[in-house]
Amino acid sequence: MRLPARAPRGPGLSGEDAMLSGLAALARAFGVVARIALWIAGTCLVLMTAFVAWQVFARYVLGQPQTWTEPLAVLLMGWFIFLGAAVGTRDGYHLSFDVLLSVLPLRVGAVFQTISDVVVGCFGAGMVWFGGELMVGTWGAPMPTLGLPTGFALVPVVLGGVMVTLFSIERVLRRAAGLHTARFGDEHPSDEQPAEG
Repeated sequence: MRLPARAPRGPGLSGEDAMLSGLAALARAFGVVARIALWIAGTCLVLMTAFVAWQVFARYVLGQPQTWTEPLAVLLMGWFIFLGAAVGTRDGYHLSFDVLLSVLPLRVGAVFQTISDVVVGCFGAGMVWFGGELMVGTWGAPMPTLGLPTGFALVPVVLGGVMVTLFSIERVLRRAAGLHTARFGDEHPSDEQPAEG
C-alpha cells in the first residue's frame, strides 16, 4: 500500500494534517503486521502441504502411517486460515455483493461499506472474546498425538480476531478521513485516491 507523503511536523501542523499523519503511521504499522501474518500463513500452508504429502507417502509407499501428520496439518490449517482471513479483511480481498452499491450514490455506498466494516469488526471481536474463553478453558488438556495444549489450536482464532477487529477499525477511520479503502476487484489501489464518497 502506498501512503501519502508524511505531513510536516511542527508548530503549524493542523488537526487534519495530524490526523492524516497518524493514519499514515497506523497504515505503515498495520502493513508490517499484515505482511508478517501473510508470511506466517503462507509458511503454514506450505508446511501443511508437505506434512500431508509425507503422510500419503509414508502410508502408501512405506506402509508406515505417521500419527502426528494429520493433527499437525489441521493445526497449521487453522493458522493459515485465520491469519490469511485477517489480511484479506485489511486488503479488501473478501468477496462482497455490491450490486446495490453500484446503483447508490457514492456517499450512501460509503455508509453501507462502513456498516459492513463495523459488522466485520464486531465479528472479529467475537472471535477474540469467545475464542479466548475457549482457548483458556482448554489450555490444560493436551492434544493426544502432539502433546501440545488443546488451547493452542485456538491461538490463531484469537490472533486472527484481533487483527480483523483492528483492520476493520483502520478501514472505518480511513474512509472517515476521505482516504481510499481497498475493495475486492480493485486494481492496485492508491491510498492517495479520494474515498468512495
